[in-house]
Amino acid sequence: MTEKLLLANPSKNRTPRHRAREFALQGLYQWLLNNEDATTVVNNIRAAHGFDKADSDHFTQLLYGAIKDSVALRDTMAPMIDRDIAEMSPIEHGILLIGSYELKNNVEIPYRVVINEAVELAKSFGGIDGHKYVNGVLDKLAIKYRSDEVSASKRANSNK
Repeated sequence: MTEKLLLANPSKNRTPRHRAREFALQGLYQWLLNNEDATTVVNNIRAAHGFDKADSDHFTQLLYGAIKDSVALRDTMAPMIDRDIAEMSPIEHGILLIGSYELKNNVEIPYRVVINEAVELAKSFGGIDGHKYVNGVLDKLAIKYRSDEVSASKRANSNK
């Protein structure tokens, strides 16, 4: 039997990119639990109700990218997490893979947006305080992947 994270009708106010992240999380959940290949996961998700409202290109990039780079992404986040990755919930694990992939590869998206989107996913689908954990890890990863952007943001905020 295939385990799936069923996303209850995504909010009508979600952007196509946010919906892409929700579906990418669903795909990563399937991948993590069932060890299915990426193409099977993508095909399953594309058939899901509401997928037509998602940014298909961003979904594809996130899901394939997070799976392909998962070993390197996990290695980078390992010193920033307080437990073995195998002990992490598959929801938090998937969200951290998405967030770290976007921080590393989607520099056109401001780091604060990447973190906020991941926190929103954790609030919607994660455990009670999962969003705080995700926020803390991605804050550290933002410094690693985007130190110049983080420093410029801090300077701009201190000048206000």
